[in-house]
Order: sequence, then structure tokens, then C-alpha cells
Amino acid sequence: MPRPAHMPVGRRLARTARSVSRAFDEALAEAGGSLPVWLVLISLKSQQVGNQRELAGAVGITEATLTHHLNTMDDQGLVTRKRDPENRRIHRVELTEQGEVIFRQLSSAANAFNQRLRRGISDEDVANFEDMLGRLERNATSDASTPG
Repeated sequence: MPRPAHMPVGRRLARTARSVSRAFDEALAEAGGSLPVWLVLISLKSQQVGNQRELAGAVGITEATLTHHLNTMDDQGLVTRKRDPENRRIHRVELTEQGEVIFRQLSSAANAFNQRLRRGISDEDVANFEDMLGRLERNATSDASTPG
């Protein structure tokens, strides 16, 4: 079987995604955090999440996984969890002062990483790339028998 002239798009995309993800993890670690911590902190800062269930949905993880991360973050003094006075089964999650500090550190690291990724790439290139990613996602998730 002859070797293809180009690496298949899906394989190249997966390989690139792994490389970018590893590099982003390293940037967050250097700033004193991790991807799970960043996702929880940015969700708390940017969305009005009322409880752990909503926060898990915003982060895109299960409630059990979120509880594991929140336990660690609580131990580190980044968040507090309080029972909702109107419904004792619900825990409200809030950032502490230390959580705010770590959020700012990780936000700076994330912004610097984004600038690093965009080096030499125009805004038009980014817009075209976002369009291409949207089409790839639609193609990947649509019914194979349905024309694109």
C-alpha cells in the first residue's frame, strides 16, 4: 500500500492537540496550578454557578471528579464549600483570597500561552482556523450517511 502524501487530518489534529495540551499543562504548572484547577477557577470567575452540580457541568466533568478536585483545592485554601441554607443538600463553592491570587497567576499564564501559540498567526488566520475546527467537529459528529 503506498504511503499517503500527507498525514491524515484527524491524526495530525490529535497529535497537535496532545502537544498543545502538554505544553499548556506545563505552563499552568509553572504558574502554580493545573488544568483542573484552572478550569474550576475560570468557571467560578466567569459563570454564575450556583452549586457543585452546575460547576461540574460548566467544567465538563462528573460530580465525583469535581468533588475530588474541590477537596484538594479546599485543602490548599483556594475554595470554600458551604451548604446552601435553603437546601442543605447543595454545596455552594466560592473562591478564597488565595484562590483569587492563584486565578490571577493562572490567568496570566494562560494569556501568555495563548500569545505564544498565536505567534506569527494573524487574526484572519485564527478566524479561518476556528471555522475549520468547527467544520471538522461537525464532520466528526454528523451521521456518516448525511452529506456535509
